[in-house]
Amino acid sequence: MKNVFYIILMVLPLTFSAQIKKSTVKKVAAKTTIKMSTSKPAVAISNLDLIKINDSIPALIPQIKNGRFGFINQKGKVIIPHQYSNVGFFYQDCNLLNSPNEKLKKFGSENYASVRLGEDDFRIDQAGNRVYKYKTSDLGKCPPEFKKQLFHSYVQNGYYGIIEDAKFTNAADYRQYQIYPQYQYLHILEGDDLKNPMIIASYNDRFGVIDIHGKTIIPFEYSDIKRNFSWKAARLFEVTKDGKNYYFVDRENRSY
Repeated sequence: MKNVFYIILMVLPLTFSAQIKKSTVKKVAAKTTIKMSTSKPAVAISNLDLIKINDSIPALIPQIKNGRFGFINQKGKVIIPHQYSNVGFFYQDCNLLNSPNEKLKKFGSENYASVRLGEDDFRIDQAGNRVYKYKTSDLGKCPPEFKKQLFHSYVQNGYYGIIEDAKFTNAADYRQYQIYPQYQYLHILEGDDLKNPMIIASYNDRFGVIDIHGKTIIPFEYSDIKRNFSWKAARLFEVTKDGKNYYFVDRENRSY
């Protein structure tokens, strides 16, 4: 991904000029420009638009409509128009946070999101303004970050369970399983809380989410739940019921 969250971008406004002198039209070549301040939100943004109903998830949430991505607030109001070929959450970009250009480091903060349109990648602010266009020379290196998982999925007789690595020594002893194998599929999502991860599970051909104790967090009513970065970045799960149209739900199963 070019290591910069390159998943989203935008439009080049065209400006044309013509000069008329004594009934003679002088042709001037069309000039293509990129103005970082020309991206406009769907409506005038105010502090009220960013009020959170659920404080654990972002104020602005990506949404796809007619094949294009934009952002809505937690009430479902469109804040940034659906104009991008891809978008990310308002989340840190470590490549920009470590940029050799001190003036650009601020654009790596969680106050900005990465967006793509065509072949270009940008950072936008919460009003939808394009404030920075990615350049390879601006990017620093992300420091290595590795957190060893405490739990892993374990397959026995074709069914998935969960084991805690530090305690599991005997597969024949059911008491050593954190969750005894009983699911068609399990995937532990990456997150900040290694002791209490969220787990995508499949049961009776439907997907849901459980916790490390086997408690159902998201009911088993979806045809798929994506194994991606959305839980770590935004405390959201990307789900679909028809296998085509994906959207986000929080841990209370409220949709966005």
